[in-house]
Amino acid sequence: VKRIVVAMSGGVENSVPGALIHEQGYEVIGVGLRLPEGLGATRARPTCCGMAGMEDARAVAARIDIPFYVLDYRRAFEQEVVTPFCEAYAKGETPNPCLWCNARLKFGLLLDMALGLGADCLATGHYARVEHEPGDGRPILRKGLDPEHDQSYFLYSLTPQQLAHTLFPLGSLHKGEVREIARDLGLPVAEKPSSQDICFVGPGGYRELLARRCPEALRPGPIDDSTGRVLGRHHGIGAYTVGQRRGLGVAAREPLYVTRLDAPSNTIVVGTRSETYVRTLVVGSLNWLACDPPAAPLHLSVKTRYRGSERAADLVPDNGRVSVRFSSPHPIVAPGQAAVFYSGDVLVGGGVVRAYA
Repeated sequence: VKRIVVAMSGGVENSVPGALIHEQGYEVIGVGLRLPEGLGATRARPTCCGMAGMEDARAVAARIDIPFYVLDYRRAFEQEVVTPFCEAYAKGETPNPCLWCNARLKFGLLLDMALGLGADCLATGHYARVEHEPGDGRPILRKGLDPEHDQSYFLYSLTPQQLAHTLFPLGSLHKGEVREIARDLGLPVAEKPSSQDICFVGPGGYRELLARRCPEALRPGPIDDSTGRVLGRHHGIGAYTVGQRRGLGVAAREPLYVTRLDAPSNTIVVGTRSETYVRTLVVGSLNWLACDPPAAPLHLSVKTRYRGSERAADLVPDNGRVSVRFSSPHPIVAPGQAAVFYSGDVLVGGGVVRAYA
């Protein structure tokens, strides 16, 4: 009988997989992650992986009759997610910590632990699918069938080795079907709202976290226009992101937007709306899943925000990075955000935006 470890944190999406797999006769072990305390999660405002959900996860495990264990990942989460998150803002980047949590903790440390205990794979509640090439058996990551809730974007940085030991039982289901299954099974979380916000940021927002953990990101400095003319003062580059309009405190004849964050000089550059569009993104820290690193240009669809739409682009290899070239102006993308490449519903690869032009 296959042994499968299921990541559980008390939400609907990560409770149903364990029930479905258990019904199929597999040996299932539920695991929750203990993360740093006092991060702002409540039952009225649940987060994706806060301790507030561990009671619910334990109740679900009891309902479907599987063992459940909580692992202390507080130190690892601080090292692998919270600290890099703060450091990224201090460098003028806008990070996506969910990507790090997936790659480094859930499909890194937790998957390694599961395999070390003799499990065949790790199952999670992501809306995505893994299939295997008929010839060489290479795992292919595909979008979840529910287009409104597909989460493959957050999984681009997984390796083929990790995907080979991963199950996504919800990948072929729609969100409404998942809730219906939870109701039919009598799971105590069937009506629980979905998680919101970054799990380790409290009600005060990420700026409050930066003030405590990385005050250098909140040093005041100049706000310049594109010609270098000083228009005002900012409250620290960590409090802003590229494309931002509100809260600049600068009077002008037309609305101004953040077009660049220059960390070395602690300067924010602003411009008009037309200056918030670019034709090229430089993407580094690449991970290729459906192919080897390309030597020639590729024509693929590119997604730069989880809820954003895809845009066709030419990907031109350039010394370990790719230049993503759009045929028409594309809204500016903050450095630190992910650019993920698709061919139809297949996730080809992705990386981190480093620059734009």
